[in-house]
Amino acid sequence: MYYTIRHITRFRYSAPINESMMEVRIQPRSEGNQRCLDFHLYTSPRTHISSYRGEFGNRVHYFDIPNSHSHLTITAEAQVDVIAPPPLPKELSEQAWDELDALTANGEYWDSLMPSHFAHPSELLYELADELDVLRRADPLTILRELNSAIYKTFDYSPRTTRVDSPIDEALQLRQGVCQDYAHIMITLARHLQIPCRYISGY
Repeated sequence: MYYTIRHITRFRYSAPINESMMEVRIQPRSEGNQRCLDFHLYTSPRTHISSYRGEFGNRVHYFDIPNSHSHLTITAEAQVDVIAPPPLPKELSEQAWDELDALTANGEYWDSLMPSHFAHPSELLYELADELDVLRRADPLTILRELNSAIYKTFDYSPRTTRVDSPIDEALQLRQGVCQDYAHIMITLARHLQIPCRYISGY
């Protein structure tokens, strides 16, 4: 299926500013079941736009508007071909844990395995892990599916019970939270099992 996408970001300033320096990560990737056939990025005021490939493989565009301006509009236009992905298997092979360990042995996924600011283990997290029987059994895909279902059943989705900067212990103690709390808890449990996992924020 082909998609034509037009995304507009507008900045309006209360007073003119002297300069804008920005990086934009908005170009769709070509990988898996998706191909980016065409992409253009425009700014108003107009300026020269350069790009480089970031550490995660994303195309990063950057620009500088050195003149005084009171507004900035960034327009991205893309054409993307998306093929429906094949369904996930019901389970993985008995060797899946060994294959996963071999994949992560060279340290390439260290940043998706180490604790981070919002995905940091705690006593409450370990208590939840015991409660949900979070152990290396079956295969990684089966465990992740079980974790996803267990977190959904264990926690109540409740807006405004936590903040954007809340540690996971607040949601763990309340057994309530929002999508980012669910994600941080899931990430921490997955890393506890040495399954690489990271948070992606975007839309």
